[in-house]
Amino acid sequence: MFRISRYLHALNRPSESAQRPTKPTGPVVIWNLVRRCNLTCRHCYATSADKDFPGELDTKEVFHVMDDLKAFGVPVLILSGGEPLMRPDIFEISHRAKAMGFYVGLSSNGTLINEETISDIAGVGYDYVGISIDGMRETHDRFRRKEGAFDESLRGIRHCMDAGLKVGLRFTLTQDNAPELPDLLQLMDDEGIDKFYLSHLNYAGRGYKNRKDDVHHRITREAMDLLFNTCWQDVQQGRKREFVTGNNDADGAYMLLWAAQHLPQHYDRLNAMLSRWGGNASGVNIANIDNEGRVHPDTMWWDYTLGNVKERLFSDIWQDTSEPLMAGLKQKERPLEGRCADCTHRSICGGNSRTRAWRLTGNPWAEDPGCYLTDDEIKPSPKTMAATG
Repeated sequence: MFRISRYLHALNRPSESAQRPTKPTGPVVIWNLVRRCNLTCRHCYATSADKDFPGELDTKEVFHVMDDLKAFGVPVLILSGGEPLMRPDIFEISHRAKAMGFYVGLSSNGTLINEETISDIAGVGYDYVGISIDGMRETHDRFRRKEGAFDESLRGIRHCMDAGLKVGLRFTLTQDNAPELPDLLQLMDDEGIDKFYLSHLNYAGRGYKNRKDDVHHRITREAMDLLFNTCWQDVQQGRKREFVTGNNDADGAYMLLWAAQHLPQHYDRLNAMLSRWGGNASGVNIANIDNEGRVHPDTMWWDYTLGNVKERLFSDIWQDTSEPLMAGLKQKERPLEGRCADCTHRSICGGNSRTRAWRLTGNPWAEDPGCYLTDDEIKPSPKTMAATG
């Protein structure tokens, strides 16, 4: 996850730094507790459906895993699905996670957050509720394959905000919905929502099958320019809204190029901060457990399993570098190839998404086809080229 706001706010306060404060004690775990969902979204990486899936972890097994995660130093649990609110024991799991001291997030499509469920949701006291929005009404309903889904999700957002919960919009950028990004940012402003998460479409699950719909690099750059400009305007106005992106760590390198043009006085400081960030954290600081207990380097690696928590402790699986992919991901200098090997921004993006490279070439260390920087921009001395471009 790339935290745009953290870096731009830090630039506005010379005494502060946006570097990672300390090395995390354990990875952030995104946990797909259930695969069942009441929607069948076009870009779903879990390829969910409104039916029961066999082999899912039961409550006792979930609690056993949680005990291991806590002992291993995992600080954050993001409870996801499918639609996590369709799991009958979701609130029992959530209350236990909060009592154990985890930062607990809920990732939902929002349609099941209503007058009947909001009291239970508020009772948990989730640290964050992320609700997915794919565009304005017509576009969102088409992506979600359900008429009325937009209004139901917006209602869910309002219920959460009325209950005092921190809520954010989650938007997966594709060629079909990219023109509506400005409208969604306006919706964020109109509704008083404090966080916006833009996910680049990754080649996984249903998103892989629709990779032809992935945005062209030019559209990606335009979207990032809009987020950077919007966030910088917030910084100058003293607003504290959050803007973050995911699934394309080239965003950090592109921010540096943007700063060379718009904030050249901050270029060197931003470069240092972004290098300390280090980019892609799959297999290191980001982990995924799916509904059947399989462990993956992140949520987009569902076709690559490292082990199963039904058979081994998560902590043992995560530290096992006899697994070739994990050995490579955990290297300080990953064995990158192609454009990624020669890129001057390697220290910032960390090689970007290895999932895209693997899915399209069979080689996890090949160049990332989702990188939207030009050949000139990945050569040495990007500051000079960006400033004169």
